[in-house]
Amino acid sequence: MNNEDEFFDAVTGSYCSSYLCSSFSFIYNLHICIVLHVGTLKRCVCMFMNGKPFFCPLRSSLPAPMFSRNDFSIWSILKKCIGLELSKITMPIVFNEPLSFLQRISEYMEHTYLIQKACSQSDSIQRMQTVAAFAVSAVASQWDRTGKPFNPLLGETYELTREDQGFRLISEQVSHHPPISAFHTESLTGDFVFHGSIYPKLKFWGKSVEAEPKGTITLELHKHKEAYTWTNPFCCVHNIILGKLWIEQYGTVEIVNHSTGEKCVLNFKPCGMFGKELHRVEGYIQDKSKKKCCMIYGKWTECMWSVDPQVYEAHRKLEKKGTTDTRKQKQEEPEAVNEDADEMPDVQETVAVIPGSTLLWRISSRPPHSAEMYNFTNFAMTLNELEPGMEGVLAPTDCRLRPDIRAMENGNIDEASSEKERLEEKQRAARKERAKDDEEWSTRWFQLGTNPYTGSQDWLYTGGYFDRKYTDCPDIY
Repeated sequence: MNNEDEFFDAVTGSYCSSYLCSSFSFIYNLHICIVLHVGTLKRCVCMFMNGKPFFCPLRSSLPAPMFSRNDFSIWSILKKCIGLELSKITMPIVFNEPLSFLQRISEYMEHTYLIQKACSQSDSIQRMQTVAAFAVSAVASQWDRTGKPFNPLLGETYELTREDQGFRLISEQVSHHPPISAFHTESLTGDFVFHGSIYPKLKFWGKSVEAEPKGTITLELHKHKEAYTWTNPFCCVHNIILGKLWIEQYGTVEIVNHSTGEKCVLNFKPCGMFGKELHRVEGYIQDKSKKKCCMIYGKWTECMWSVDPQVYEAHRKLEKKGTTDTRKQKQEEPEAVNEDADEMPDVQETVAVIPGSTLLWRISSRPPHSAEMYNFTNFAMTLNELEPGMEGVLAPTDCRLRPDIRAMENGNIDEASSEKERLEEKQRAARKERAKDDEEWSTRWFQLGTNPYTGSQDWLYTGGYFDRKYTDCPDIY
């Protein structure tokens, strides 16, 4: 091919004029770019001169930077809500981020390679270590993400197909009060299924907002005929009223392998008085006889390691012995009291690696302009991208088509606010009409059932979404 700005579309016989394609052709000397159809969604796949495929990159930035929140105060709204559940309270849009909560859920899949690694491991304890690392990595994107995702509208959906990571996901807002979001992810090669339903219960405690992540998460590894279940830790955003916003996660997460009886117990540690425990996670894996097989430690903002229990305990004893004097000195020094804000403690030194430890996971670095883009990760930057041809393929209820989120992403705060109000009023009017006709809301892609492993209520995928038959989808936008 002589003209590097033209790329043949092997599917339609036309040419791809993608800016990214032509740019990468210039840099990497590609000789052809074909358009693949993955679930009828198009993705360009460039071919190097040596014949190896290269997926054209998704966007690495948002159309506009985030708005300053310095001129806004939410105290007038929240001062009457101390101790109450916040799902029914309308917040100023400036405190949002341009993603729906359904899109936020899809960020669980940022480190999908860990699931694929677990599928390939022959030892069940090693698999549990990798699944534990995945469970921690699934909440790592919340680090410094102080913007609130948009509450999904009833019937709203989100799909995500990432052939480069080997999965496809569908999620749906199945209930409005209480707000429940259901999701189902499956491997493109049939290796795993990852699904769950999340009911984020929010409470305001004066200076902070706490999110209790009700709902069970299930991971099924088909090759090993195993199923793992767990729930996420609590998440707390500090200094909602005054001071710098900061996030901590805390609580006990129990991951159960329902096939082998093995269990992993992870303790997401609260910050503590001197901030030494900020972001730290410690735990262990035990077999069905409750014998500890390995210890796990690290930070959910950084990395996770595993080590032999005896080595871990010996290291802890030495650590305690060496810090006794330092602790006494700190106790003698009175702590300054700040009644205005919960100051974020200084982040302690990086995780001290115990000799003999094995690295399980390390967080991916964020783009250099992340702070200007709602502290999004590279993965999050792509989630609301509307690629050419998508609009005619997506379900009409997909988040990418939601006008208030799109306006905010494009930097139009006034339009975003007015569209948000319009959509919420439309949702209220539809609810009144259903009540008038004594009509129950009917979910489209999920139904309420029983989790086969825990016996608890769960929203389960009924299938059919990727058949692309959307004629009976509700008009919610």
